[in-house]
Amino acid sequence: MSKLTIWYDGACPLCRREIAFMRRLDRRGRIHFHDIAADEDPSCPVDRADLLDRFHARENGRLYHGAQAFAAMWRAIPWLWPFGQLARLPIISHLLELAYRGFLRLRPRLVGWLGGREA
Repeated sequence: MSKLTIWYDGACPLCRREIAFMRRLDRRGRIHFHDIAADEDPSCPVDRADLLDRFHARENGRLYHGAQAFAAMWRAIPWLWPFGQLARLPIISHLLELAYRGFLRLRPRLVGWLGGREA
């Protein structure tokens, strides 16, 4: 069984919704979700500003960010596992990262619509 830690911004309403959904899907409890807005994680190798800027995950000791961090999370959930495996392919990984960067440009507006602070 893989060990997976996800760091997320619990002050961001969009992030909270995504993580709440993933918690429901993580029925086997394979993912440790750490809210960086609530407290610091001394085991995290990434500084707080970077954690707030992009999504991060550590899977079996390996650090991922952006689209690959989402793919690591998908691999921990049985019915999303195939998508996480596909995301390992270079062309798929590249396309997912482009989509993630596009999402990051829209994120402040989406958060605003949800009544939260800009991320």
